[in-house]
Amino acid sequence: MDAVDLAFAGATEQAHLLAAGRITAPALLELYLERIARLDPQLRAYRVVLTETARNEAAAAQARIDAGERLPLLGVPVAIKDNIDVAGETTTFGTSAHGPAVAEDAQVVRLLRDAGAVIIGKTAVPELMAHPFTESLTFGATRNPWDLGRSPGGSSGGSGAAVAAGLAPLAVGSDGGGSIRIPSTWCGLFGIKPQRDRVPLAPHDDSWQGLDVNGPMTRTVADAALFLDVTATGRTAAAEFSTAARRDPGRLRIALSTKVPPPLVARPGPAQRGALTEAGALLAELGHHVAHADPDYPAAVTISDYLPRYLRGIHDDARLLPHPEQLERRSRALTRLGGLFSDRRIRAIRDREAAVAARIQAIFHDVDVVVTPGTATGPPRIGAYQRRGAVSTLLLVGQRVPYQPVWNLTGQPAAVVPWGLDRDGLPVSIQLVGRPDDEATLLALSAQIEAAHPWAQRRPAGA
Repeated sequence: MDAVDLAFAGATEQAHLLAAGRITAPALLELYLERIARLDPQLRAYRVVLTETARNEAAAAQARIDAGERLPLLGVPVAIKDNIDVAGETTTFGTSAHGPAVAEDAQVVRLLRDAGAVIIGKTAVPELMAHPFTESLTFGATRNPWDLGRSPGGSSGGSGAAVAAGLAPLAVGSDGGGSIRIPSTWCGLFGIKPQRDRVPLAPHDDSWQGLDVNGPMTRTVADAALFLDVTATGRTAAAEFSTAARRDPGRLRIALSTKVPPPLVARPGPAQRGALTEAGALLAELGHHVAHADPDYPAAVTISDYLPRYLRGIHDDARLLPHPEQLERRSRALTRLGGLFSDRRIRAIRDREAAVAARIQAIFHDVDVVVTPGTATGPPRIGAYQRRGAVSTLLLVGQRVPYQPVWNLTGQPAAVVPWGLDRDGLPVSIQLVGRPDDEATLLALSAQIEAAHPWAQRRPAGA
């Protein structure tokens, strides 16, 4: 296997090669450090690369491998989104308003280290993780490896760009309204938003008023399942998610839907509609029962139930920063909007979550999986919203990515599966939404699609 193929091999394959002695952890790390040094000055996927600590961790991992120790990710480099704490590093949240370096790892980072992972760096985010594009005045713009003039999406845009460009085999993202699924779509990756509380958020529990979750961004379904196996709470068996990704999903009842949760108005583009149609045909060929059906979204659900929690979450995060006066003007406007929602109002909204979720999830009495377009359009150009205010930015980006936030509101798992390329050569995807707590079905179905319609071999030009 040559160096480029190894860089794109994925975490599962690399773990096998390391355990078999076919590669060493220090050599694998140096491969990525060389690629980062060569490619990342243009991409800006990483906010910081932890070169020396990663080298120490890789050397220690190799000593453990040589001693016969076996762990799921022993010696495998992993990138961490810069809203997640890594001991000894600042957690910037994409802003110069941040505080000093943190003393302890976030719980998800501890679990990754326990599984043997080498933490290679922290990936770029937009300020306060507020947008589905990754640009900030403090750290600049992160670019899409498929087209350097386009955004990789956000807010886990650095994580998406890093994995897509072969600068990490696996990256951690977070998703409070599509922030794993949007960049995974536009970077041609598999990304899954797990069930709420499946992967620990500590020390940032209940982030964004319960909307936020941590999850993986990977090249393959197997890699995402492996991440969940080592980080997820509430597991009933060892390698539960990897086992699910290897099993036949059986004959599923699948609903195709292009309906946009109200009051958003958006129309999926030709490539996005085509991906959904083609996916429906493939799923029928695979033996599933496929029909068109829409969830029963409550009127104005995005504005009445999602938006207040999103804005209040941004407001709450900003209050924790030691230098809020250094936030960008648009971010300050968002925090002011979030402050308009009182504790009492937010409690009332959260108290009705169960009823709202039950109405939307009623479709799952009749189907096993809902499939939607991944996004309505392709990624925006770099700087497209540079001169926009808070409200106009929200309205415009909402038209591009209308299919994600409602599932953060219900809390159930949702994944995006790469499908193909649009006429501009940019990735498109389909979104699979499962029942509450049923990542297993999404992983099994995604792996079946991956085998029938493979995507991992596609790489951006120049990567």
